[in-house]
Amino acid sequence: MTRTVPRRTLLTAGAALGLAACTSRTTGPAADSATGAAATPRSGGRLRAVFAGGGAGETLDPHLTNLFADAARAKALYDKLADAGADLAARPRLASGWEPNATLDTWTVRLRRAAFHDGRPVTAADVLYSYRRIADPGRAFRARASLEPIDLAASRAVDAATVEFRLKRPYAEFPNVLAAFGAYIVPEGTEDFTRPVGSGPFAFVSFTPGASLVVRRNPDHWDGAPYLDELEILVANEESARVNALLGGQAEYAHELAPATARTHEHGGRIGIVRLRNSAMQGFVMKTDRPPFDDPRVRRAFFLIADRRELVDGALSGAGEIGNDVFGKGAQYYPADLPQRVQDLDRARALLREAGAEGLKVTLDTSAVAAGFVEAAGILKEQAARAGVAVEVRVGSKDTYWKDILDGGVLASYRSGALPVESHISQRLLSGSTTNATHWRHPDFDDLYTQAQSTADPAARAALYERMQRRLHEEGGFLIWGFADWILGTSRRLHGVAADAPANTLDWARFDKVWLA
Repeated sequence: MTRTVPRRTLLTAGAALGLAACTSRTTGPAADSATGAAATPRSGGRLRAVFAGGGAGETLDPHLTNLFADAARAKALYDKLADAGADLAARPRLASGWEPNATLDTWTVRLRRAAFHDGRPVTAADVLYSYRRIADPGRAFRARASLEPIDLAASRAVDAATVEFRLKRPYAEFPNVLAAFGAYIVPEGTEDFTRPVGSGPFAFVSFTPGASLVVRRNPDHWDGAPYLDELEILVANEESARVNALLGGQAEYAHELAPATARTHEHGGRIGIVRLRNSAMQGFVMKTDRPPFDDPRVRRAFFLIADRRELVDGALSGAGEIGNDVFGKGAQYYPADLPQRVQDLDRARALLREAGAEGLKVTLDTSAVAAGFVEAAGILKEQAARAGVAVEVRVGSKDTYWKDILDGGVLASYRSGALPVESHISQRLLSGSTTNATHWRHPDFDDLYTQAQSTADPAARAALYERMQRRLHEEGGFLIWGFADWILGTSRRLHGVAADAPANTLDWARFDKVWLA
């Protein structure tokens, strides 16, 4: 199999993870798919879907999933025990169900009848192997922090179709672990992913890192065979390349389009637009363990420097809502009653004086890796200057940006997406979190999270999460200025694209349920 889009058009680079949608709107073929000929699914054809990617270092190891392109590839080839619905609640996948004991420290998970692409059944041994691999402290798998509550040494296979998970402490929200980002099930003993074998709706054909993955229909998938004969996931870092591939008939699905593109095409244009409202958290991350942001007064000053409406209007062309420095707008445990922060330059200057940081100079790392990043950095630079802060904007490599900012620098552009608040905290804000870009490490905060995990009463658990969220709002390292619409483009031939599925949730990039007509 060869790539359809010319290599000169498909530029490689990295893309962040994320999204969290509240509502959505669809125009073009996705909306039309409920009527006429498109309402009747048709089998056959190859769908070409184009994403921003991660360069020549890409892998099909699903436990290394980090970017949107990674997630789309993993979803095609593999399954998880559960996945997040549009409301971010866990939905059974390879697991047919689960139930806790009375003390919430042992959960029994039942597996449905499913098979890997080579015909082997998916068993409890495969589940335990996969989770133990992810949890290996010698590896940096993203889902490791999410699996931390499980005592995998004590967990066991009751029989081939039943797993008993023993936990280190009571955990009322354990199904979220089963749906954790990157927690895919692979055959027992697998370490070589050059020709991967999964249990997903598509089976491997070929892979060129940074360019193309080709997969074919799995006719025996437990959730029904896809309509498509083949799926090709292509890489084009530049938004213009993704749009041109769609307009030129070289792709039928383009991920992550710009607001200007949507305005041009969503009313009777040549392509259809799927707009997921208020989906992608947009912000900046401040390293809380190094100057100048190791002083909470400097962090508070930056919270007050930001004019969120100007950032949304300028960097997102108004396609989104303002943020309030806490994650998960519209989700469970989001503290909606917190007063909305507004720009207050006088108070920001006073905080900087108190911190001995008058005349502060700071470097802001950004990249064209995501739409609006460079624009937002420029806007924040101008806003900071009004408070006497000199910001130098440093535009980094698209291919290595996310790796570079995880531990490097002091201030950086950031975005994220569809995760439960609990998962956001576990993956990014605990002392042992593997994607802790703010370097927020506080044992007492870790203890609050552990206490919340172990609290069965929903109201009491919500109160603990509110304490955590309020603390992050007051002194955390996430400056969350907005929640952007997420925009997809589709060919008029493509139907069945979910219009209400935030990225990284079950029905996002659900290419086994779309068809060409």
